[in-house]
Amino acid sequence: MLTSVVTGGAGFLGSHLCEALLGRGQRVICIDNLVVSTLENIDHLRDDAFTFLNHDVIEPIAIDEPVDVVYHLAALASPVDYLRMPLHSLKTGSYGTHHAVGLAKWKRARFVLASTSEVYGDPQVHPQPETYWGHVNPIGPRGVYDEAKRYAEALTMAYHSQQGVDSAIVRIFNTYGPRMRSYDGRAIPTFLRQALASKPLTVFGDGSQTRSFCHVDDLIRGIILLAESSEHLPVNLGNPDEKTLLELAETIIRLTGSTSEIVFEALPVDDPQVRQPDVTRAKQLLGWEPEVALEDGLRRTIASLRHEARVAS
Repeated sequence: MLTSVVTGGAGFLGSHLCEALLGRGQRVICIDNLVVSTLENIDHLRDDAFTFLNHDVIEPIAIDEPVDVVYHLAALASPVDYLRMPLHSLKTGSYGTHHAVGLAKWKRARFVLASTSEVYGDPQVHPQPETYWGHVNPIGPRGVYDEAKRYAEALTMAYHSQQGVDSAIVRIFNTYGPRMRSYDGRAIPTFLRQALASKPLTVFGDGSQTRSFCHVDDLIRGIILLAESSEHLPVNLGNPDEKTLLELAETIIRLTGSTSEIVFEALPVDDPQVRQPDVTRAKQLLGWEPEVALEDGLRRTIASLRHEARVAS
């Protein structure tokens, strides 16, 4: 039985990854400090092969058993969180990555770093290939997350080239699905929360800025394929079906049957104007491409939210 460690395993993406790995017959050690996540995300994982450790990865990680893969997903990925805790964001990207990749080195395990499309900043190249170096403001409000991930990538490659760690880097583009936090500041959960409550949907700027939204099932499948590959250089995972935020808001109103209106607010500082992955490498190296269309994925997410609301009531 393979053993995988998942840092940030009680978060949105981490909980789905833990679930998928257990479904593949693996032993899973989930590490999370529950600062920006919740045990509710993993309550259903009642399996003898699953262990939860309440631990902050900015401190050394001790695992007293063999480990085959370390998935390092711990991060303050939500704007609400990294703007509230900027130093912790930087420490998670630096100390946290040191400790996670150090664990992989110690255990001679495969190391998978969950990086982000934010390493491209406000891109001047469109769509964004892995060879593009980005256009990032290191001292802007988003810099504490963007630069944490850029540093984590550099650190991962240094451990690979100097210490021989078997590493991989996945650059994750906007992902959505069940278990997203309603108030995490990102577009889909915000729009869904507002639409389901018949509140106005807040669109920043004129709504012409674009994003590419990947369903969580597609993303997790790609991450596992990357872990099982021999690739070391960064690989984009995301859905290249690009939408404007105004189009997204209109689609969510239609799918929820909401009576909400759309209101426009000032654009945040350093908000990227375009975001679209070039997934050529993922197709060539992993045989991966997204399968869940945006409207289908949104319908699944809406159904999940409505089910949770009924259970809570």
